[in-house]
Amino acid sequence: MSDTVTDDETRVRQLCEELLAACPPDSVTEQAFLEAQYDKGLAWVQFPEGVGGLGISPKFQKTVVETLGRAGAPIGGAKNPIGYGMCGPAVVVHGTDEQKTLLRSLFSNEHIWCQLFSEPGAGSDVASLAAKAERDGDEWIVNGQKVWTTLAHISRYGLLIARTDPEQLKHKGITAFIVDMEAPGVEVRPLRQMTGEAEFNEVYFTDVRIPDSMRLDAVGEGWRVSITTLMNERVSIGGGTPPRGSGPIRHLVELWQKVGHDDAVQRDQVTRLWMQAEVNRLTNLRAAQNRKAGTPGPEGSVAKLAMAELNKQIYAMCMDLLGPEGMLYDTYTLSRPRHALFTDDLHKNFLRARANSIEGGTSEVLRNILGERVLGLPGDVRVDKDRPWNEVPRS
Repeated sequence: MSDTVTDDETRVRQLCEELLAACPPDSVTEQAFLEAQYDKGLAWVQFPEGVGGLGISPKFQKTVVETLGRAGAPIGGAKNPIGYGMCGPAVVVHGTDEQKTLLRSLFSNEHIWCQLFSEPGAGSDVASLAAKAERDGDEWIVNGQKVWTTLAHISRYGLLIARTDPEQLKHKGITAFIVDMEAPGVEVRPLRQMTGEAEFNEVYFTDVRIPDSMRLDAVGEGWRVSITTLMNERVSIGGGTPPRGSGPIRHLVELWQKVGHDDAVQRDQVTRLWMQAEVNRLTNLRAAQNRKAGTPGPEGSVAKLAMAELNKQIYAMCMDLLGPEGMLYDTYTLSRPRHALFTDDLHKNFLRARANSIEGGTSEVLRNILGERVLGLPGDVRVDKDRPWNEVPRS
């Protein structure tokens, strides 16, 4: 086993060196570098060869990131977090060879992707969705509304789930599609957040035609695609293994050092949060080392839940340290961001962190998942479990 690991790591390092020699980051465009990285199989190392991967353990992606990062290379997926962490893995598991050709432009950030799951009446219970897709020859006609769609305003493609058979159980009558966000009938409207930004959106579909060739997996298998996407989403949001002391906890420690007073209670609070951040990091590192290629298990829900609650505590502590200055915010002017990431603006991060316990599955839903799938506790009451979707009352 150790020889295999050594061989894989040696191969990854060699490919990284070849990439850097052929495409020095300071002499080629970001897109050109990322395209070359994809072609070397260093985009998602756990993916099969030919679609951006090497068919090896995902833990070696850390070697790629560290090696290329030291050379000043761009970070694949940084501008396309939904595509890189969620849509890409779903396409590689459930997509056709033709659909997988879209992964190269996804990784290079040429085409941004979004995820079209949640609806006004189907948030925590995504399977109750009402957006419908009706077959019309070699096409599907989609009508409905999606909400909380991150970066839809700059996306070229979206991963959509819609109801194709209302007479089936709610989990059985769903089908997944790749939709062109520039197709006629697709309308994106901003959702203004309390930061003043609108990285989330409402998306309306009015008689949007999607070729059947852009259907993911079989008709009625959309819930399987959804599970692949959601499990990867939770790992993507909360399962990273950054260097010790980086990320949100870095902001808190730097602020504490800047404030520079000797409040023993606050010092203990900062220390406790640092310890929690390090526990989460080490837990994610251990999970990443044990994770195999394919759809992640429920460990992603652990990581996402812990990250969401900790981020809120960290930035709340930052506001406490700022004192009266913590009540001031630069501007609430509506803006349409190009990314969905934390910044160095502590006030904005404090407001944005509220979304962490909602996006990718609410903390309440994740606790249910962990209780049932990890701890083996009895499931929640589901009165609609054995009833067709069209017979389930909806508000």
